[in-house]
Amino acid sequence: MGVKSNRREFLQTGAVVGAGFWVTGRQSAWAQEKGPNAKLNVASIGVGGRGRASLDACKNENIVAVCDIDDNPLDKACKDFPKAKRYNDYRKMIEECQKEIDAVTVGTPDHHHAPAAVRAMRLGKHAYVEKPMTHNIYEARVLTQIAAEKKLATQMGNQGHSTSSRRLLVEALQQGIIGNVTEVHAWTNRPIWAQAIDRPKETPPVPANIHWDEFIGPAPERPYHKCYHPFSWRGWWDFGTGALGDMACHIMDAAFWGLKLGYPTQVETEGEPLHPETGPKWMIVRLQFPKRGDLPPVKYTWYDGGKLPPEEAAKGVKVGNNGNIITGDKGTIVVLDEQTGNWKAVIDGKVIDKKELKIQPTLPRVPGDMGGHHGEWLAACKGGPKSLGDFSYSGPFTETVLIGIAAFRTGKKFEWDGPNMKATNCPEADKYIKRDYRKGWEV
Repeated sequence: MGVKSNRREFLQTGAVVGAGFWVTGRQSAWAQEKGPNAKLNVASIGVGGRGRASLDACKNENIVAVCDIDDNPLDKACKDFPKAKRYNDYRKMIEECQKEIDAVTVGTPDHHHAPAAVRAMRLGKHAYVEKPMTHNIYEARVLTQIAAEKKLATQMGNQGHSTSSRRLLVEALQQGIIGNVTEVHAWTNRPIWAQAIDRPKETPPVPANIHWDEFIGPAPERPYHKCYHPFSWRGWWDFGTGALGDMACHIMDAAFWGLKLGYPTQVETEGEPLHPETGPKWMIVRLQFPKRGDLPPVKYTWYDGGKLPPEEAAKGVKVGNNGNIITGDKGTIVVLDEQTGNWKAVIDGKVIDKKELKIQPTLPRVPGDMGGHHGEWLAACKGGPKSLGDFSYSGPFTETVLIGIAAFRTGKKFEWDGPNMKATNCPEADKYIKRDYRKGWEV
């Protein structure tokens, strides 16, 4: 199916080219009752930043409720969607509006992703959750299980997953364009926020627009400070997941998908000395994936904070701030810049543009008139093909990303039992695999 296919063709042919239809469950029932062109009743949890992007992506649906701990973006959302009910606490919103809601979007700091989504999903609501899908490994497993049990349309906010360039790269890997892959490098220039710092000693008053207890949510209580909200929460372990959580769900996606990596068996990290409150200025994560059927073992290395793979690995191709080098026994694929999706192959010493490669289309492309990544999810909510980034894929992927944080925080090399979520040689990792929740915010 070509990129110029329209929405109807996508819905009709998705099953043939790999997206598949759910023929039972809430999706089909919803479509039978209301039809694929009916509007969903959507509630948006978090309406600033990426949360606002999700809200805008759903603007042609019925926005029935909006929620944020900051009245400033909430005021704007209420002005733009005057019929939506207004909330600062999503627990109250979900309880009061549960009969009105078909689906929720979650665009909050990482520590709220699972507590918000799980409350809606247990009531049978479809869910779009920004990346990383959750704050810790246990939460990813819970959301994955609920999505399967309730037969919900779900998606992690990993926009590149729905682009034609990413899907072409996955097809190239699956079709052996560069042979058997044994090594992958991935990197980002993040963090671009403060990390490796202490908790501030000042305790300024909470601004009138901020509902601080609702911001803290499941995390341990602490005084307000502007260093946490609205952006730099990413660097604080209680609220965010650092550069790895912010960018790896984008950058590691193609190889994880295309090589069918699953869970690693060993994890080792290095970086700036461990800091109790925040992530390091830089970190390297080394993951060892076992043989998968006929596919060989893969060594996967992640770099952030300005660290980069060996220069010779890129085979002379100039790379950008966020990218991949995927090495096989017949050639190398270099993702020049993750944000543009531009990539090239190097085979027999020759740099080849992706347009010149003979790659057979096997994955569906998301038509432009469907609204891209969010559109793929909205179509699934209405009974169409499931999103290829649903929680059955994004849950295990998120677990694999976040295991690097647990390993770094313990300072030990892990022997990792993915199915059981256990570092078999490091029981002290348990507290980073599943956190303690503040009362009333449990997952």
